[in-house]
Amino acid sequence: MLTLKQIRDDKAFAIERLSVKGVDAAPIIDKIETLDDKRKSIKAELDANLSEQNSIAKEIGQLFKQGKGDEAEAAKVKVNTLKESSKTLESQLKEAEEQLNALIVTLPNFPHSSVPHGKTAEDNVIVRKGGAEPNLPADALPHWELARKYDIIDFELGVKLTGAGFPVYKGQGSALQRALISFFLDCNTAAGYTEVMPPLMVNEASGFGTGQLPDKEGQMYHVNLDNFYLIPTAEVPVTNIYRDVILNESDFPIKMTAYTPCFRREAGSYGKDVRGLNRLHQFDKVEIVQISHPSVSYEALDGMVAHVEGIVQKLGLPYRIVRLCGGDMSFTSALTYDFEVYSAAQKRWLEVSSVSNFESFQANRLKLRYRDANKKMQLAHTLNGSSLALPRIVAALLENNQTPDGIRIPEVLVPYTRFDMIK
Repeated sequence: MLTLKQIRDDKAFAIERLSVKGVDAAPIIDKIETLDDKRKSIKAELDANLSEQNSIAKEIGQLFKQGKGDEAEAAKVKVNTLKESSKTLESQLKEAEEQLNALIVTLPNFPHSSVPHGKTAEDNVIVRKGGAEPNLPADALPHWELARKYDIIDFELGVKLTGAGFPVYKGQGSALQRALISFFLDCNTAAGYTEVMPPLMVNEASGFGTGQLPDKEGQMYHVNLDNFYLIPTAEVPVTNIYRDVILNESDFPIKMTAYTPCFRREAGSYGKDVRGLNRLHQFDKVEIVQISHPSVSYEALDGMVAHVEGIVQKLGLPYRIVRLCGGDMSFTSALTYDFEVYSAAQKRWLEVSSVSNFESFQANRLKLRYRDANKKMQLAHTLNGSSLALPRIVAALLENNQTPDGIRIPEVLVPYTRFDMIK
């Protein structure tokens, strides 16, 4: 959530920055200014009212001591009148604050100055590429056909048990899933991330804290009776560990990693581009989260990008890193790099990771602060990245490594799978 200071200190800058995300913020900011002025006016009147109450209350005792009972009684009547007025002002102040906050939370985060202008993925900027695209024969199979051929993923059984987008992994397919999860976690913990195992459901406060609510409410599975939400990513519970926490500067950096299943409704996702593992309602993902001092959060972001890149390189997958344009960025992000791997049989790039810096946007919602050298409270910066999401990694591994004898397992995974070929 943006702060009032960010919005009001330089209105023109706020409007320009949000326009990069395709948001016409001027009308909303005008309303925010009007409401904030109203809030300040009510607050000033309330403060003056309370001050006068206190002053008169102190006089009443003296008036009684001086034998001025009538004046004292008149003063008591005035205090009671002021109290009633204060109640009305407090109600008006609360209403103004609620209206103000309701408007502020509709504004997305400011994009970083390096974010390119653009509306869709076509406007994203390729930062760099790595790895060699495999040269597969013309009859190479897409991963959903390989899954059927080797009986390692059963999409139809998933439909029977739950519905489309809930595949069942079997045999060597299950082993490959476990291997990837363990490999990713080992890479992350070796890099200094502390592993945590969070709940798979969160409350409304947690969803608001990281920005999924109210922005993505329709994309999350809601457990109505208990008002819980199935997590769309481990980012939500892991980052919320530090909701309402005050840190010291010496606590930075805080680095956490977690494996969780993720649940996304993905409403409106249809067509050939969502076939097989390309887009699921339930999938496995390993996440990395950092809580950083603001002065070094972009260094932390660069480090996270390099870390994810190293993992993709170890898997031997051709990849590219893209900087997202304003129109393709999330509501909460200030700067996002996407990792895409090349799926040789589908002949297309598949997104497997997003690594983002949210600056203080989430921290303001979370009330995640730290004491600076002068003991003044400041907002921390939060970052997160997929390290990695499994479905499209699996799709690319199956397609790119298919041979006449089976599907070759990358060397780094063999100690985890305990087999080097899917046959």
